[in-house]
Amino acid sequence: MSLTTSPATVTDPALVRRAVKAAALGNAMEWFDFGVYSYIAVTLGKVFFPSGNPTAQLLSAFGAFAAAFLVRPLGGMVFGPLGDRIGRQKVLALTVIMMAVGTFAIGLIPSYATLGVGAPILLLAARLVQGFSTGGEYAGASTFIAEYAPDKRRGFLGSWLEFGTLAGYIGGAGMVTLMTALLPSSELTGWGWRIPFLIAGPMGIIGLYLRMRLEETPVFAAEAERAESRRPKVPLREMVTGQWKAMLLCVGLVLVFNVTDYMLLSYMPSYLTSELKYDETHGLLVVLAVMVLMMIVQPFAGLLTDRVGRRPVIAAGCAGFLLLSVPALLLIRQGSLVAVALGMAALGLLLVCFTAAMPSALPALFPTRVRYGSLSIGFNVSVSLFGGTTPLVVTALIGATGNTMMPAYYMMAASVIGGAAVWFMAESAGRPLPGSAPAVES
Repeated sequence: MSLTTSPATVTDPALVRRAVKAAALGNAMEWFDFGVYSYIAVTLGKVFFPSGNPTAQLLSAFGAFAAAFLVRPLGGMVFGPLGDRIGRQKVLALTVIMMAVGTFAIGLIPSYATLGVGAPILLLAARLVQGFSTGGEYAGASTFIAEYAPDKRRGFLGSWLEFGTLAGYIGGAGMVTLMTALLPSSELTGWGWRIPFLIAGPMGIIGLYLRMRLEETPVFAAEAERAESRRPKVPLREMVTGQWKAMLLCVGLVLVFNVTDYMLLSYMPSYLTSELKYDETHGLLVVLAVMVLMMIVQPFAGLLTDRVGRRPVIAAGCAGFLLLSVPALLLIRQGSLVAVALGMAALGLLLVCFTAAMPSALPALFPTRVRYGSLSIGFNVSVSLFGGTTPLVVTALIGATGNTMMPAYYMMAASVIGGAAVWFMAESAGRPLPGSAPAVES
């Protein structure tokens, strides 16, 4: 176990590895669902909404998908402060099982033809459960890893959280692609679409088992011990206004991170198909290949953040998106498979600057007493307002202006905001978390 001594916390490498695996699995579950829902939305529209207009069916399916983003900040306001009061491990065990239940439930809902209007209502309810639980997931998982990790390896260990994100998305999107290729349309609509959602049940049990086996983070345990009793409830206002500078930095960093993330992984397949008339299967395969490349690079980029710092790596990502978004999109617009792959790979490698650094940089913005709560609120507000709305806003901008270069301009604007946040943030690599003793590896 971890031993808290003065003046440093000595961590057990085996326990740290278990903590990283348990945290990353929950993130993988979240993005497995994201990948499945995104790529099977057309089928879900047919199953859960009245027949007639395919466009209306698809919009309804994506409307239920978007509803989860609306309740994410509420989940953050509940689970974040709770994690600061009763502990990270307990709350993360709760969020992983809630995510699994919400996803598993979608696989059990009868179709509109069987249940009528009750079917889309149940789908919406399941999505709200997913969104609410997700509000406490990322901030809690990144906090959990950051508080377990030795100071000098926090970047490398934190990078595995986003490795789980990519693995989950690839697993979900890849499974849908395989099913679409193997099953006739009638069977996919009749029963095949349920399989990816039902898989969430066993995954949730595994995730719960891994998280229940873990002890509380040594950082939180030390904080609770200093209080000598159950930690008092921290007012929500103190988590926001009391940390307003760090909160603004958090929102700015998460904005550039998630705008570019959702642009590449969520919007680009649709952009290739709808705007550039690119073959749908080839577009999806290119995105999956880029994510595999990102997974390979991810741990090495995490190591780099430990050596040169979080700020230089994040700043490089912001500068790269500012300077290369237009050239990369022009390359993608050439249309050939090689050009599309090169343009997408360039954006993917720039995105790694954020996926590798953010899991360790964001928790270091806040002191232990309010870390989970403040990070949950800042992260989810930024994701809901800017990240999750990226595909919708960019589509609307293209429709209003007729300019198909809008994705590049939008990423450039986000990079300017992210660059400003990097300018004002303090370097955290190799240093103790705010309010905590140094952490070293045994």
